[in-house]
Amino acid sequence: MSIAENLKRVQNQIADAATKAGRTVDDVTLVAVSKTWPVSDIAEAVEAGQLVFGENKVQELLEKVPQMPDALEWHLIGHLQSNKTRKVLPLCGMIHSVDSVKLAQQIDRIAGELDLRPKVLLQVNVANDDAKFGFPVGVVKEEIEGLLDLENLSIEGLMTVPAYQEDPEEVKPFFSRLRELRDELVDVSGFGLPVLSMGMSHDFSVAIEEGATHVRVGSSIFGARNYSA
Repeated sequence: MSIAENLKRVQNQIADAATKAGRTVDDVTLVAVSKTWPVSDIAEAVEAGQLVFGENKVQELLEKVPQMPDALEWHLIGHLQSNKTRKVLPLCGMIHSVDSVKLAQQIDRIAGELDLRPKVLLQVNVANDDAKFGFPVGVVKEEIEGLLDLENLSIEGLMTVPAYQEDPEEVKPFFSRLRELRDELVDVSGFGLPVLSMGMSHDFSVAIEEGATHVRVGSSIFGARNYSA
């Protein structure tokens, strides 16, 4: 199937999952994950109406953004190394992967120097998976008020990346836990945290049922990746 056909199928699946959850399709933002794919494939998705794209690596972001229309919105969804923060901030509509107080403070400082106020999400390791980045649940609870006090960040919500499971129902508890944590943080801080970024190609329907507002979908749109290319 073409990228346009794949995109339409994913959009229909999002709409079905939203309806099942008593939500509307407008409640969910599709972030098309274009990592490893050339700008020609991204252009096909743009032609089919997709405007929000996610990249995992800063270098790919730096290479692709100048080649694509200004109307696109780019999200950094992968780990951000602190020494690349200054390059990323002017290019990103949202950073999904703020995973430590130190990184948040650095983004805040550099954003102030650049006169920017980036939208960011706090990445939380709800599964306590040693292979994943993210705040431990207890730490984000302890640090949330200080993080929300950072003047040059707009903390929009939370993100998580559970380990892959063949059966999406097995990751459902982690999505539920992220939503519950968000609600706890809102109660404690009094701040709205509307964004929940969770769910990828194999499990985004379950994530939507559990409250996802942003789903990060790559292979279901662009196809299986060839990392050896």
